[in-house]
Amino acid sequence: MSHMKGLQSPPRAPISWFLPSLFPAFNVVLLVIFSGFFFAFPCRWLAQNGEWAVPVVTALLFTLTFFSLVSLNFSDPGTLHQGSLEDPMVVHVVWVHRRAFRLRWCPKCCFHRPPRTHHCPWCNICVEDFDHHCKWVNNCVGHRNFRLFMLLIVSLCLYSSTLLAISLVFLVRTSHLPFNLDKAMTLVVVVPAAGFLMPLLVLLVSQVFSVSTAERSYEGQCRDLQGYNPFNQGCARNWYLTLFAPLGPPYMSDAVWLQRPLEPEGVLMPVLHSPPCPCTNCHLPCPETPPQPLGHCPGKGPPGGGEAAALQELPTGSAWHRMQETPGPAPASRSPFRPRQGQEHLHPHATT
Repeated sequence: MSHMKGLQSPPRAPISWFLPSLFPAFNVVLLVIFSGFFFAFPCRWLAQNGEWAVPVVTALLFTLTFFSLVSLNFSDPGTLHQGSLEDPMVVHVVWVHRRAFRLRWCPKCCFHRPPRTHHCPWCNICVEDFDHHCKWVNNCVGHRNFRLFMLLIVSLCLYSSTLLAISLVFLVRTSHLPFNLDKAMTLVVVVPAAGFLMPLLVLLVSQVFSVSTAERSYEGQCRDLQGYNPFNQGCARNWYLTLFAPLGPPYMSDAVWLQRPLEPEGVLMPVLHSPPCPCTNCHLPCPETPPQPLGHCPGKGPPGGGEAAALQELPTGSAWHRMQETPGPAPASRSPFRPRQGQEHLHPHATT
């Protein structure tokens, strides 16, 4: 079996960031312009006629929407590092709740991708728990920013419906007045608010279903999961892991490695190293059985969406014995990830 001689440098394509960023910037400008029309005309008229709650509520919703939109533009979706010392010909298999996953080699990032990690051709990066690439914000949606994505969808639905309802109330209350600039600007606000509301509601419903069943938009397109979904922990648990479970530090903050040491005889041992488990029930593996990842108690914890948290146990079948029977000494190699403390389990949606 051949092994890599040195660190592989991933090929980097010269992707221009300027043109793809124009559309998200245009969306932010549109949000500000239409909101300005609303606050300057129908909202002003209603406030002058005693409806002071209208500008307060709409201002709060605008602030929330603007914050979530800009934050999602510059958020980290769960970018994994590029380049490793791995051999692309080595087959890595991990098990997640009685289902085996073969780690696929990414030829552009030069490492074996963990389960539910995919390479985005638009951003040229591998994203953990990849859901989709959102062109509206020119960013991927993955494990680390799915909460911002859900916040953006909810805030846009609330803000659009509020603008539409208040604008219609203004048109009804001013129906006895002649057509003027206030009514014209209100119609300018009503048309895009009504046009975007229905697609946003459809998107929100689809994402609610996706989170409840621990599915991904990308998996639905390429049919990666068929039948049994090992990441599904139940509706309540899925929502907790999506919205409230700790994300941990970014993977790019320091080096993340999966070490595979050698036995004295030179047999390659796929031992997964991770921080020690605070649970007192965890023990080191016996020599007669395949090693288990340190820091993981079998039968405990969710199979959610952390990058290295998918490595819950190694196969005990014929593949394991073939690895034990590998003849000859082999140099130790490293793989680009290992579980971090507090991330030893997968989140079902690390959450379009």
